Amino acid sequence: MSRKKRRGHEEPENAERWLLTYADLITLLLGLFVILYAMSKLDQAKYNEVAIALNQAFGGKTILADHSGITPIPAPPPQNSSDNNDEVSSDSDENEISQNINKALEQYIQSAKVSIIENSEGVTIHLLETLLFETGSDNLKPEAQNVLNKLSDLIQNLPNNIRVEGHTDNVPINTIQFPSNWHLSIARSLNTAYYMIQKGVNPQKISILGYSEYKPIRPNDTPEDRAKNRRVDIVIMKLDNDHPEPQIIPQN
Repeated sequence: MSRKKRRGHEEPENAERWLLTYADLITLLLGLFVILYAMSKLDQAKYNEVAIALNQAFGGKTILADHSGITPIPAPPPQNSSDNNDEVSSDSDENEISQNINKALEQYIQSAKVSIIENSEGVTIHLLETLLFETGSDNLKPEAQNVLNKLSDLIQNLPNNIRVEGHTDNVPINTIQFPSNWHLSIARSLNTAYYMIQKGVNPQKISILGYSEYKPIRPNDTPEDRAKNRRVDIVIMKLDNDHPEPQIIPQN
C-alpha cells in the first residue's frame, strides 16, 4: 500500500525542459558568430565595441581580452596627399624652367620675337618666323642658331620630353620645295629639332609635329596676326604628361 502511495505522489516530468537546452545552444551560436565576426579584419574602434557588448552579454566576463585573432586596420592615410605633392612639385619645376628661359632669352622676349607660356602640357616657347627663317624658307638664320644654342644648353639636362611644332599662317604656298603649308611646317620643325640634337639635346626626348595653318594663336585677318601664327613652338612637356617610351625590341 505504501509503495502505491509514493508512486502516486511523484512529480510529473517537465516536458518543456528541452527549451532550456535549445536556448543555451542559440546563445552559444550567437556568441560564436559574433566572435567569428570580431576575428575578421576590423578597425580598433569596432573591435572595442564588440568586446564591450560581449562582456555585458556574458555577465561581465572578459571576452577576447588579449585581442587574439584580431588584425586591426590602421587609419587610412589622407586621400590624394601624394597627388597634391606631385602637383606642387610639378608646378615648381615648370616655374623654375620658365624663369631660367626668361633670363636666357630676355632680349628676344623684349623684342617680341619670343614668348613663353605655361599651360596644362608644360612650358611652351613661341619662336616667331622673323627670328628663325626667311619667308618661305626652312633654313635657320644665324640669329636663330644663337637662340637655339641657349635653349639647348637649358633643355639638354632636363628629364622632360621635348616637342617641336611647326606652324604657318593661312596664306597658301606652292613651290617645288614646299607644295603646301604642311610641307613647310614639317620642314621647319624638323630643322629646328635636328639643330638642337646637334647641340646636345637627347634625340630620344624629341618629337616633331607640323600643324600647317590649323593651330593659330591669333586670327589670320591682319598681317601682324599672321606673322604671330608663323612660328615654331618648343614644348617642354610636363613629366606626368610624357608618353611612355616605346619598348625597343632587339633584332635577331
